[in-house]
Amino acid sequence: MKKSILYIGMLAASAACHPLRTGDLLFQVGRESAMSGAIAAATGENAPLPFTHVGIAVCCAGGDSVLEATSPGGVRMTALHEFLDKSARHEGRAVVVAMRLKDTTGLTASVARARSFMGRPYDYSFRPDNDRMYCSELVWESYRRPDGDPIFPTRPMNFRAADGTMPQFWIELFEKLGEEIPEGMPGTNPADMAQESVLREVRRRF
Repeated sequence: MKKSILYIGMLAASAACHPLRTGDLLFQVGRESAMSGAIAAATGENAPLPFTHVGIAVCCAGGDSVLEATSPGGVRMTALHEFLDKSARHEGRAVVVAMRLKDTTGLTASVARARSFMGRPYDYSFRPDNDRMYCSELVWESYRRPDGDPIFPTRPMNFRAADGTMPQFWIELFEKLGEEIPEGMPGTNPADMAQESVLREVRRRF
């Protein structure tokens, strides 16, 4: 009887841990910074958590990593512990939620496609088709159905805060780039992507 109880307890603990799998998406609330604050103000209004970043889990015997498009550095592989260190904290744990596709058909090809973008510079312009990538753009471009269609939709991008004002961070960034703010252009963001019905949550907090 004791062995049975112990075995059941071990199964329950294993289920609660939800080990990461390659291809899981790690949605992160970043530590406070000018960029993360501007992203949260513009995209987190209707989200359960104000996600400001997303990466792709890559698991192997040598240690888990995260494939991400990040500033600075562009598209690169980051050790999982370094990724978690960049997260906001709640009760000492990283505010990161792992989500998994409900239908994993073609996932291996999606991860391979994401790997092929390694070395691309970070896309500060948040524009498509410029050979640069921001975090959720990497996921959008990589995660495809077998017919080639993107799994995740694009939506008109919003850079404004909930009160309708444009955060000074965006104004200064795009002035420096010499570009118009791409308000209303099709794009993606972590907060919207995390709410898509094709995903299910497998772990909350690390």
